[in-house]
Amino acid sequence: MNLILLGPPGAGKGTQADVIAARLKLAKLSTGDMLRAAVAEGSELGKKVKDIMVSGALVPDDIIIAMIRDRIKQPDCKNGYILDGFPRTLAQAEALDGMLAKEGTALDHVIELAVDDAALIERISGRFSCAKCGAGYNDKSKPTRKTGVCDACAGTEFIRRKDDNAATVSERLKAYHAQTAPLLPYYRKKGNLAAVDGMADIKDVERQIAVILGK
Repeated sequence: MNLILLGPPGAGKGTQADVIAARLKLAKLSTGDMLRAAVAEGSELGKKVKDIMVSGALVPDDIIIAMIRDRIKQPDCKNGYILDGFPRTLAQAEALDGMLAKEGTALDHVIELAVDDAALIERISGRFSCAKCGAGYNDKSKPTRKTGVCDACAGTEFIRRKDDNAATVSERLKAYHAQTAPLLPYYRKKGNLAAVDGMADIKDVERQIAVILGK
């Protein structure tokens, strides 16, 4: 089974991808991880990619597609895979479908984690974690039971990611709507798109996805 999860940053794609990959024994493929691995290995592709990345330029789509083509032939993809972070644009989606068709395969499901922008901004900007044990909290939806004290380890120091603020999240949402949201009608037309309520409880989202996958 070959899948893509779509949704803006903070929608929970990574969390759900981990759950699905473990439950169905699928490979979780992150293009970012693949690029870093290629650079670390010092392969011809890695050398080419390293120069591009050092220059600050974006790695061309054709290189990414070729990298995915080779990766999905590996033994750990025999049961299928979940693509994480790709495609991000309509051109990438079309190129991916073209490559898969040449390989005699295709995407089985594209699942959108649909969210409300305002609620998502509130969710992300309210996140914080314990500096000692890493336990995660949220100002509104999951505060510590005792103010200023971690439920898990009783630590009293907390941290927030610098990019977990309303302004940054708003900009990331704008980029998503401009570049990635056009993939939704593309996959809807192909007949393999389904949506779940990404604002629901994590376990509920898992159940919605399981129904779609029939697993």
